[in-house]
Amino acid sequence: MPLALLALAIGAFGIGTTEFVIMGLLPEVAGDFGVSIPTAGLLVTGYALGVMFGAPLMTVLGTKVSRKRMLMLLMGLFIAGNLLSALAPAFSVMLIGRVVASLAHGAFFGIGSVVAADLVAPERKAGAIAMMFTGLTVANVVGVPLGTLVGQTAGWRVTFALVAALGVVGLAGIARLVPDMPKPEGVRLRQELAAFKNAQVLLAMAMTVLGFGGVFAAVTYIAPMATRVTGFGDGSVTWLLVLFGLGMVGGNLVGGRFADRALMPMLYVSLGALAVVLALFTLTAHNKAAAAVTIVLIGALGFATVPPLQKRVLDQAHGAPTLASAVNIGAFNLGNALSAWLGGLVIAAGLGYTAPNWVGAALAAGALVLAVLSSALERRKPTAGVVVAGAPAGRRTTVHQ
Repeated sequence: MPLALLALAIGAFGIGTTEFVIMGLLPEVAGDFGVSIPTAGLLVTGYALGVMFGAPLMTVLGTKVSRKRMLMLLMGLFIAGNLLSALAPAFSVMLIGRVVASLAHGAFFGIGSVVAADLVAPERKAGAIAMMFTGLTVANVVGVPLGTLVGQTAGWRVTFALVAALGVVGLAGIARLVPDMPKPEGVRLRQELAAFKNAQVLLAMAMTVLGFGGVFAAVTYIAPMATRVTGFGDGSVTWLLVLFGLGMVGGNLVGGRFADRALMPMLYVSLGALAVVLALFTLTAHNKAAAAVTIVLIGALGFATVPPLQKRVLDQAHGAPTLASAVNIGAFNLGNALSAWLGGLVIAAGLGYTAPNWVGAALAAGALVLAVLSSALERRKPTAGVVVAGAPAGRRTTVHQ
C-alpha cells in the first residue's frame, strides 16, 4: 500500500478521536462552563449535524480545487475547529469550534476515499479505503480512551489541543506524501449531482444508514446496559469501548480485503450476521463474558460493512464519485442519530435497556433486505450491445457486458 494512505489514516485518526472523545469528557466540560449534561450533549449533536450538512457543502465548494489541496484545506479547518474548542472562553464558542471541526469530517473521508481508491490497482480499491478508515477505527481503541484519560487528569482543553496537533501531523503528511491529483477534467457539479438519480447509489446510502444505525442503536446505550443489566462497574465501560474499537479495527480490515473479492456477498454475510448478533445481545447482555464477546462482534461486523458500502457508492457513481462518497459519510452519521433516537424511544417506553438491541437488529435486517434488492435490480438491468470491430458487412456481432 502507498505511504500516502498512512497520511490519510493519520488524518482519519485525528477526526475519529475528536468525534468520539467528547462523550467521555461531557461531565468535565459541563462543570467547567457551568451547564447541564444535556446542554453539554449539544456538542455531540452539533458535531453530527455538522458532518451531515458539511459533507455535501464542503465537497461542492471544493469542486474547483485539486483533491490534494482540498484535503489540506479540510485538515486546516479541522485544526482551527479543535484549537477554537481548546481555547473557548464560553460554551457557545466551544460549540462553534465543534461545528467548524465537523465540517471537515464528511468531505475528508469522502474525498479521501476517492484518492485512496485512485492510488492502487482496481482490484485493491476496497483494501485501500479500509486502510484509510483504519485511522478512524484505531482512534476508538487508542485515541478516545487516551484522550479521555488526559482530559480527566490534565484537563479537557489539553485533549483538544493534542487533537489539533494530530491534525498538524496529518496536514504535513498529506502535503508530503499524497501525490498531486487534480480534479478529473470534464467533471462538473451537475454531473456530481446526477449521481443521485442512480437508484443503486441511493440504495447503497440507505444501506449505510440502516446498517451502521444498527450498530449504534446498541453502542449508544452501552453504558447503562453494561452497568444496570450486565453488572459491570462504571470504570469498566471504557474498556468495553476499547473492545468495541478492537472489533472495529479487525472488521474494517477484513471487510476491505473480502470486498475486493466479492463485494455483495460480503455485505450479505456481514449485515445478516450483525442482525443476528444484535438480537442475541438481548440475551448475552445478562452475562459479563458473553456481553464482552458480543460487543467485539458488533464492532467487527458493523465495520466490516464500511469499506464495501463506500466502494459500492464509488462504483455506482462512477465518473462523478466525489460528492456521492462524501454524502455517504454523512449517511453514517444520519444512521447514528436515527438509531440513538429510536433506542431512546424504546427505553422511554419502559421496554428496558436491552430494547435498543432489537431496534439495531431490525435496522441491520432492513439493510440486508436493501442489499438483496440492490443485487436483484442490478441483475435485471439490460446489457448494452457493443459492435465488434471487423465484423463482416451486413452481420452485426454484439458482445453483451
